[in-house]
Amino acid sequence: MTTRVVIVDDQAMLRTGLASIIDGEPDLEVVGMAANGVEGLEVVARKSPDVTLIDIRMPVMDGLEATRRLTASDHPGRVLVLTTFDVDEYVYAALRAGASGFLLKDAPAEELVEAIRVVARGEALLSPSVTRKVVEEFARLPPRDLAPPPVVETLTPRERDVLIELARGRSNAEIAARLVVSETTVKTHIGHVLLKLGLRDRVQAVVFAYEAGVVRPGDVGPG
Repeated sequence: MTTRVVIVDDQAMLRTGLASIIDGEPDLEVVGMAANGVEGLEVVARKSPDVTLIDIRMPVMDGLEATRRLTASDHPGRVLVLTTFDVDEYVYAALRAGASGFLLKDAPAEELVEAIRVVARGEALLSPSVTRKVVEEFARLPPRDLAPPPVVETLTPRERDVLIELARGRSNAEIAARLVVSETTVKTHIGHVLLKLGLRDRVQAVVFAYEAGVVRPGDVGPG
């Protein structure tokens, strides 16, 4: 099945280059392009892509606002933020806005197409480096003494363990090894966590875990 992609970036040359890379893959297809967030929302509404590649800094409407609107709409597709700015505030803001992944524009072509595939599968592109940036962002905030929201109590002890490991940036395989269960069991637990907490993917789960106080900066565990 072909993954449909929309590219939203204010640089025409970059849009063309990205489209060339993506269309060169047999399982990927660019179905629309836009030069700013407003145009992007219109194109996404018309084309219903599986993945929207979106830049952060654009005129008229930036990528963060466009991402917020896309993820708050009925559009079921995923958003992969593409930017030249490897800055903590942008990483955190993009994830908090609802993006399923964050990729720098200078990433190799193979990394770009694989990122699109990962996000299209409903997984989140959350590398350990991105997770560290989220942790660092929270480390700069004043300590919160608030108790986790009541919804956290709906999680079983094992589901809570899985959420904590997700927040530490660990992969399914790493979580399975640490909890001595199969990867299939980990995926099942993650599904239950997302359903119970009303979250879309593991990116939202990481942000939730820190914002809700389930995990605190500095309490990242060994390894």
